[in-house]
Amino acid sequence: MREDTWLGLLRSGQQAHALAALSGFSMQRRAKMLSGMLCVVRRSPQRLLIPSDCWCTSSFVWALSLPCVVQSGIGPCLRTPPNPRAQTSSSCLRLSALRLLPFKLLYFPLSFLGSLGKSLGLWVIPRLGCGFAGPLFPSLCSFVSVQDLKTHQNLPCCSHLSWSSSAYQAWTQEAGPNGTPLPRERLILLGTLTDLSGDLEQECRKGDLYVKDNTGVLNCELIDLDLSWLGRLFLFPSWSYLPPARWSSSGEGHLELLSAPVPVCPSNTSPGPLTPLPVLYPETASRLLRHRGKLRGVQPNLAGKLIRVSALVRSQKKAHFVLSLGGSSPAGSHVSIVVQIPAQLVWHRALWPGRSYVLTALRVVRIRGHCYRVWTTSPSSHLLPLKPECVRELELELDGPLLEADPAPLPMPSSSQDGDKETALVRNSTLLSYTGKVTSVLSQPAGLYEVDGQLALCLAYQQFHSLRKVVRPGVSLELQDVHLLQSVGGGTRRPVLAPCLHGAILLRGFSCQKPETQSFYQAQGASLYEQLVWERQLGLPLYLWATKALEELASKLCPHMLRHHQLLQHSSPGNPSPGLQLLAPVLDVLTPPGSTRRNAHKEILEEPHHCPLQKYTRLQTPCSFPTLTTLKEEGRCRAWAAFDPKTLLPLPEASHLTSSQLNQRVSWSWLSLLPATFHPAQILIGVLAASSHKGCLQLRDKTGSLPCLILATHSQPITDSRFIGCLVRTEKFQLVIERNVRSNFPSYKELNITGFIQKQQARVYIQFFLADALILPVPRPLVHSATSLTQAEPARPEGSHIEQSRLFLLSHKEALMKRNLCLPPGASPEVPKPILSFYVSGSWLGGTQRKEGTAWGPPEPQGDGNKDRKVLLVFRGCSVRWFEFLHPGQVYRLVGPGPPTPLLFEEGGPSCTPHRPLELAGYASCLTVQDDWTLEVENGQDFPAALESSKALPKTPLDDLLSGNFTESLVSFSAEILSRTLCEPFPAPFWTKPDGARASRGCVKLTVAVEAADCQSRPHLDIYIKDPHLPPPLGLLPGARVYFNQLEKKISRSHNIYCCFRPSTYLQVLSFPPETTISAPLPHIFLAELLQGGRAPFQARASCHIVSVFSLQLLWLCAHCTSLCPQGRCTRQGSTCPTQTCISQASIRLLVEDGTAEAVVTCRNHHVATALGLCPSEWTSLLEFVRGPGKVALQFTGPGAQPESSTKVDEPLTLFLRTLCTSFSVLRPVVLSFELEKKPSMVTPLEPARLQRFQCGELTLLTRVNPRIRLSCLSIQEPKHPSSLGAFSLSC
Repeated sequence: MREDTWLGLLRSGQQAHALAALSGFSMQRRAKMLSGMLCVVRRSPQRLLIPSDCWCTSSFVWALSLPCVVQSGIGPCLRTPPNPRAQTSSSCLRLSALRLLPFKLLYFPLSFLGSLGKSLGLWVIPRLGCGFAGPLFPSLCSFVSVQDLKTHQNLPCCSHLSWSSSAYQAWTQEAGPNGTPLPRERLILLGTLTDLSGDLEQECRKGDLYVKDNTGVLNCELIDLDLSWLGRLFLFPSWSYLPPARWSSSGEGHLELLSAPVPVCPSNTSPGPLTPLPVLYPETASRLLRHRGKLRGVQPNLAGKLIRVSALVRSQKKAHFVLSLGGSSPAGSHVSIVVQIPAQLVWHRALWPGRSYVLTALRVVRIRGHCYRVWTTSPSSHLLPLKPECVRELELELDGPLLEADPAPLPMPSSSQDGDKETALVRNSTLLSYTGKVTSVLSQPAGLYEVDGQLALCLAYQQFHSLRKVVRPGVSLELQDVHLLQSVGGGTRRPVLAPCLHGAILLRGFSCQKPETQSFYQAQGASLYEQLVWERQLGLPLYLWATKALEELASKLCPHMLRHHQLLQHSSPGNPSPGLQLLAPVLDVLTPPGSTRRNAHKEILEEPHHCPLQKYTRLQTPCSFPTLTTLKEEGRCRAWAAFDPKTLLPLPEASHLTSSQLNQRVSWSWLSLLPATFHPAQILIGVLAASSHKGCLQLRDKTGSLPCLILATHSQPITDSRFIGCLVRTEKFQLVIERNVRSNFPSYKELNITGFIQKQQARVYIQFFLADALILPVPRPLVHSATSLTQAEPARPEGSHIEQSRLFLLSHKEALMKRNLCLPPGASPEVPKPILSFYVSGSWLGGTQRKEGTAWGPPEPQGDGNKDRKVLLVFRGCSVRWFEFLHPGQVYRLVGPGPPTPLLFEEGGPSCTPHRPLELAGYASCLTVQDDWTLEVENGQDFPAALESSKALPKTPLDDLLSGNFTESLVSFSAEILSRTLCEPFPAPFWTKPDGARASRGCVKLTVAVEAADCQSRPHLDIYIKDPHLPPPLGLLPGARVYFNQLEKKISRSHNIYCCFRPSTYLQVLSFPPETTISAPLPHIFLAELLQGGRAPFQARASCHIVSVFSLQLLWLCAHCTSLCPQGRCTRQGSTCPTQTCISQASIRLLVEDGTAEAVVTCRNHHVATALGLCPSEWTSLLEFVRGPGKVALQFTGPGAQPESSTKVDEPLTLFLRTLCTSFSVLRPVVLSFELEKKPSMVTPLEPARLQRFQCGELTLLTRVNPRIRLSCLSIQEPKHPSSLGAFSLSC
């Protein structure tokens, strides 16, 4: 055919005939004709439908390489594939994506292609698989470029050109019931395999593999790489594409090449060397390293079987890996070769253990910092497969001086017993090779996976950046020289496989499953986990625990309190990681800083092998980070599990209590749990918040909140409000559970029956010192619920700080309680409800100040000069959150945001409330604190007035406190709480609610020991807390020290002094109850020391003698109504008691003296048996005799007088008791533990000493006798020695 005829066919649209005729011309003629054709196409570019049977010609491949085609510069014209429903009967393909080819030509207009020959089909089809049937490219396929995959392919997919539908379905069955197989797309991918990620230089190669076309580069993974494939154009018949996560803007997807690529052009492989290559085998190469003269100027070739290959180690300077070649015998010697040339790092993907290789042009180097020499590659080195017919062994004479042997490491001396114990606990890991399939991803950033459903796999001790995207369920791995660790502890129960740098992770099969959808937070923290391994040098057990701990922290704090990327960010000197800061105290104890850093060369090359995974110790879980909700529930469960009324009421005492007394005694109790009581120990972590609903401080996390009581240090409250919103971590705290129980136990016999408990509630809170906590600031924009956490200021433009403030000195703070506040004019006429509020009184320090940049300007001048004016601040609504930070004696700055408002803090301003009674109280103004105002504590050292008021807490003198003088009815003092009970309120047990319903009034009684500097003994005092001050503030527990301010002092009818809470009462907890309670012994005194009035000890011991018995009473009562029960029957008339249980009660009044004074002692219940000298069986028999009459009472009017009895005098029981009370078994020396019957006070003056006449034989003595002291018995003990009595204990 002539050329003009061929062009005519082309112009007339008969492209198929023109393409078929193209093969009849010579090569030179074809080039010329194609050049002319390109001119035609350039003028009228078009898309062409070509029958599929015309594709398989060699002209296609040949045309791609023509210079005229490459230099044509025809622009891209991307077309979408046609609708398959609209195609003709002849299978046609619209070629629309040939712009992906790595040439300057971006698009091939198909009008220049003739009828393609058969050579491409003969070359490509056999490589696509023998099962391929039908056309080479089916009609539904379309070409895809790298850029198209990156830009448009947002979902994972796979493409299998040579697979039938049944083959694909069989492949997807490997996903199993829980996995989702990759969807199949009919895409044709062409590109070049390369180890360059772009137009980079040789030195920038890092050993990664890429697919490259003219639109971009994409990272890829290939199981078995042939180095001859690099730089060649391939068709990839079977591949999977995994796009980056949707939240990742900078991440890139990657390709998984499931089968060997098909080269588009036949390989022009150069034939092997004409002469055999001289090589050294491992045994000779190993000996050659020890000869001096033979190493100079020698770059031999090494041949052998690949024994092992190490991990690819990347550092800031360069990357390298080590391979070991050995002989055919497993027991033979092997030689290590270091590969660190950038262009040769890709060898790591081509090496396959068990195969034989030849490495050319090697040299010997000395590793810096080590004494041994190793083989290493040179820039001219090559990796070749070993063919025995192409090599010959190089013979060398090795008769020369040998180098010194490598010094063996000296063992570390250890002679201590502790060292021997630690050595006994150290275990050795097992080094092995393992092949398995990944079944689950435990933590991708931490490198933790599950293999074969039984083993854990930790890849953190290798640099597995490239594998992180590939490893997912279904991937098959071969682990060479991996460590097996069993029973590592720390919460990990399964055995763990962990490869070090010495071993290798070899990919042996890709997964057919789609990767699990990974949220943003699940992918955070990879750099932090690497920091734990490579910088903190954590062992595997501790690393596994650290990963679990970080997961606990993330579940507690993220994303509401802290963002995941902030918690798990890489830690640097200027930007520490919060996650690492929270773990650092524990890690510093278990792995002190300064541990030896890992040395890659030493870890890989040294024999015997040493690495962090070789030896390990089973880790006992050091601590845990529970959520606040979990901690609260655990504390509540433990409190109720430990609740036992019998332990609260010892049996000797409980058996004599009535039903109301029993239920009152068990109505309140408390339990304190320390971190050490949990296993493992608990560490408290949360964000500090101030509640605007309750006025207390709280720790919060994602699960909830927990009230807390915080002291800055001992006796110092927290005053700095800047701690709000900060992250708090503490290991020393007390978890307090206050139990409130409403019960109706009939008697002590039913205490173990839980059915009598009607209602139970628990108040859980924590208390700790701020000095024992780690405080980490949290960026303000990340703190949620700004209203309740920080009341953060509204966002303002940078540089615009519009605020005004005023300083005031706080002099007094009142109680936080519900109050009826006056409504502003125009408010709703409805009856207002009491709202939570408190008052603060103080004095202004200067005038209003405005913000000038970042500092406060000078105060505005005041009309009345610099005189401080008193002000009353009202905190209500959301402003009650500042309650815990306000304390007397401190200087605070009240800050109001927004534009300057005239008279904002002045009388007559928008926030001031006119109050006529305030003028009578001496206050110049009353200011209501707005919700958006904030408080800042100032340094009181700059204000002389603050220095005077903050010297010490005001306290009432002890004499004024205990006296009956009511000139100062409001008292202040510090005291230690001795006990806390619920008691019957007074004067009315019920009060009426606003809706008319009756409610029981509550009342809490605190018995405290008042602290006084000038008094050795601490007088006891009762403090009553009633509504509306209930429930009591946090921290009022037995053992705690509390400062009470402005309590109301009262005197009872029996002349006892007690105190009550008032609305003006302020209290401050000074210290928490001690963690361990040590009962101090009572002081041993003389009875005359009790005549010192208010300075006498309230409880003490004395050695004395029982002189006589004044009275004795034994009776049986109904446990419910306290009526007499003769014969065990209640005598109450008119109603039936719910229980017929009877209890016994007894009392005896004794006269005792110790030679210094006399005292009347009252003993009750089981102490009566001790006073009478009866054993338990005798006491029980005596009570049974009394059950008949129900009551026996004896009254002795004086020594030698006849007793008065409620029963007949001649009855045997009365005679027995009268004889017993006058016998020496009762009138004997004892050691008496007692307390004053009345609390010490100065309300009634002491009785003066009186003259009394004594007759001693014929001698009459007249002496002055002190008044008798009234005591209550705590216990009676027999003296250890009969002569161990007090001074002057002999009686006449």
